[in-house]
Amino acid sequence: MKRIYVDMDDVLCDFMKAYQESKAQNPDLKFPQSQLGFFENLEPIEDAMKSVNKLRADYDVYVLTAPSNRNPHCYTEKRLWIEKYFGYDFTEKLIISSNKSLLIGDYLIDDYAEGKGQENFQGELIQFATEKYPNWQSVMEYFYN
Repeated sequence: MKRIYVDMDDVLCDFMKAYQESKAQNPDLKFPQSQLGFFENLEPIEDAMKSVNKLRADYDVYVLTAPSNRNPHCYTEKRLWIEKYFGYDFTEKLIISSNKSLLIGDYLIDDYAEGKGQENFQGELIQFATEKYPNWQSVMEYFYN
């Protein structure tokens, strides 16, 4: 079974929306992601839950996310977010690593092409939120067509 790693921030959950809203409410806050509860309360990206659950039926799917060094609570909050939206069992498929190239897999779905080891990932990078893969519908078309 082929292995897929899925990034969290701005792939499964809307980091940027929460970041921008927090900055608008408190412009002096340099790092909104440093606030307690920031990661736990992120909204899901449209079609992310449905798409990942479908992929889980046919692939070995893991969530591979980098931690926020600005918020040590992000480790717990990301874990709680996964349980909230995917259930307790899927928390065993959560990997938090600052270097995504350390993992072995066939695909990495990530919104960045570099910066956290994506550029050295040995499998295929599916760069989310780009012209080729603007949303989950386009990602699913790639895997199922």
